[in-house]
Amino acid sequence: MNFIQIGQILFYIFCLATLIQLFYYLFFFTKLAFYKPKRKSVSQTHPVSVIICARDEAANLAKNLPGALIQQYRTSHEVILVDDNSFDDTKYLMEEYQKTYRQLQFVQLKQEAKLISGKKFPLSIGIKTAKHEIVLLTDADCVPASEFWIDKMQEPFDEQTEIVLGFGAYHKVAGLLNKIVRWETFHTALQYFSYALAGVPYMGVGRNLSYKKTIFFRHKGFSAHNNIPSGDDDLFINVAATKSNTKINIDKDAFTLSESPKTWASWIRQKNRHYSTGKYYKPLHKFLLGLYTLSHFLFYPLLVSSILLYSWQLSLIVFGVRFLLQAIVLYPCMKKLNEQAMYPWFLFIDIGMFFYYLIFFTSIFKKPERVWK
Repeated sequence: MNFIQIGQILFYIFCLATLIQLFYYLFFFTKLAFYKPKRKSVSQTHPVSVIICARDEAANLAKNLPGALIQQYRTSHEVILVDDNSFDDTKYLMEEYQKTYRQLQFVQLKQEAKLISGKKFPLSIGIKTAKHEIVLLTDADCVPASEFWIDKMQEPFDEQTEIVLGFGAYHKVAGLLNKIVRWETFHTALQYFSYALAGVPYMGVGRNLSYKKTIFFRHKGFSAHNNIPSGDDDLFINVAATKSNTKINIDKDAFTLSESPKTWASWIRQKNRHYSTGKYYKPLHKFLLGLYTLSHFLFYPLLVSSILLYSWQLSLIVFGVRFLLQAIVLYPCMKKLNEQAMYPWFLFIDIGMFFYYLIFFTSIFKKPERVWK
């Protein structure tokens, strides 16, 4: 087999990878790009229990918890802080907050769960403690993007809807790491929002997620994956979400905001922990996510190989088709998630995703960490 034949084969594989990418953009990602939430004919507000689990998070709680406590919401609501065996000043901070905010409920855990590691035990306690049917979850290092967060996140619920997927964004600051973290967060949201709109919801993020207690107890809480420390958000949604019971919420007032990791090491550690749960997804979800990742990973190496070994003109035409579709689809998606500032850089970051996949490929084979923080 000569170089011409090898180049031809590589070009055909390149075309196949491109077709797969085009399929995902046209079938899935356009659903978010052109999504317009349906307006309800009758608006209803529901009682809501906000649940935040924390371990040694006094500093973050002092900074972020007031954002959840000063919400403008005209219906009954409560904010439950579950303190999971903290050694810092969380208890004293909560006692001070309770003097001002009557809606704040403080649950202090003083023993580790023997058979359930990670965040799942304190979160289960929080959900069982909640007075209201709708629970709204976030983290101690998150702050609502507006004072209407509760109002907006509960808005999509109706008799059929049991799960609402929100967006947990990161604060915009200078630096390459922040841009990469925000791009990766956007890229993940692009997928789980688009899949949900296509009728195959597969995950949500605990920084901004809401569901009904009924569905939590119907699925016996986290019992299907209690042996896995992580996955209190994505694995539960993977089990419980269906085409008919799940909606998304991309109202900017319904976002939460977090500070991005300060170092490359902390970000890599965070992503390793998150990706270690992917192997427990349903087979269909693993297939769809794996096929997209593989075609994305191979795209640029095959492009270079096709240019060098086959025909640079044809290779650039194929590349141009995908690039044009990307440019059309990504901008409205970025605008919806308030990340349009990164649009001029999307090609460069998209190329960098090749190295991203290389770095985190081994995560799918690792055991999840035994701690949740």
